Amino acid sequence: MKHSLARVFRALPVVLILMLNPAPDAAAQERTLAYLVPDIRIPFWDIMARGIHQKATELGYELSVHSADNLARRELEATVAAIDSGVDGIILSPTQSSAAVTVLKLAEQAGIPVVISDIGAKSDNYVSYIESDNDQGAYDLGELLVAALDEKGWMDGTVGIVAIPQKRANGKARTEGFMRALEEHGVSTAGIYQQADFSYRETYEFSRRLIQDNPQLRAIWLQGSNRYRGALDAIWESGKTGQILLICFDAEPEFLAMIRSGDLVAAGMQQPFLMGETAVEAMHRH
Repeated sequence: MKHSLARVFRALPVVLILMLNPAPDAAAQERTLAYLVPDIRIPFWDIMARGIHQKATELGYELSVHSADNLARRELEATVAAIDSGVDGIILSPTQSSAAVTVLKLAEQAGIPVVISDIGAKSDNYVSYIESDNDQGAYDLGELLVAALDEKGWMDGTVGIVAIPQKRANGKARTEGFMRALEEHGVSTAGIYQQADFSYRETYEFSRRLIQDNPQLRAIWLQGSNRYRGALDAIWESGKTGQILLICFDAEPEFLAMIRSGDLVAAGMQQPFLMGETAVEAMHRH
């Protein structure tokens, strides 16, 4: 197979699934929104929160942000607090797609509209769902990785995956898209570990295990981005720098330089700020 390898960022399209009523003529006055976020410490969610805040301020809403620290229990507590405070709408990035069902049910009982911003929900009683095309984005990354492996003559090597939780609809879509690309070219996977606390240590340990347990490992795919250093350190400490490739789904500011230097094959870049703005616009039009 012949490929010209383009080590570039992939900007993933934002898909907006709308179930909206006509927009009101006047801007919202003295209205409040709550944003329920899995973990505000993760750059992706922080950027999304900033997009939500900017658009909410622009449209005249007051905004409260509730971080669950990746715990469904705290997410539920934040939901109850937001409902009790009388918010006019909730923007939800759920900790898990299954956990969103309870949040949506409570909000519906209280008559509060909800917009889902990323991750997805195992229920459809929401106003709108904003997402990136996780399946296609992951498939494209898989194609880029296959090209890189082929270029190096490593098509008989395996690929390890450090995934976001597969109980999230977006995580499942990323895995399916990426695996489809590998399978089409006969590239085998070495295993998959699912992140729970999204820490450096967790990413490092998962990467170390993949390297230790799979002598033929030639690449690690991170379904996130902010803990990439854990994977790079595991590769370096194993003495396999230059022998194991790294590829990520999301992006960090330093990734452009890393792609140019060869430390990173490619990264799929979402648009969390725009997604946050779009979530507020969808709520405003409801």
